[in-house]
Amino acid sequence: MNKLKNLIADYPFLKFLANRYVLVLIVFIVWVLFLDNYSYLEHRVLDKEIEEIEDNIKYYKTEIKKDSASIKHLKNNDRVEKYAREKYYMKRENEDIYIIEYEDDKQTEKVNNNN
Repeated sequence: MNKLKNLIADYPFLKFLANRYVLVLIVFIVWVLFLDNYSYLEHRVLDKEIEEIEDNIKYYKTEIKKDSASIKHLKNNDRVEKYAREKYYMKRENEDIYIIEYEDDKQTEKVNNNN
């Protein structure tokens, strides 16, 4: 006990830390920050996940708007035909289609496929 008193006499801030209320407060803070199921660290992780999900929601809403606009455009028969010709290389009878590919296009496709 004398060693503890000598230590407190040498370091006055230990007298403050030896107070039972301060000790309880320190234990409570450590518990809330690190040990509890709903700790501050867990809340940070969950907040990051929430932000990611909200970003995904925004992205998918914009994609839905784009797709809705393209669906509206495809209700016209002329646009359906144009889309089928460009995307699926469809043709009319007695018509020939020539597909011209440039080397630059092939290189960008390879880069996109590798990623």
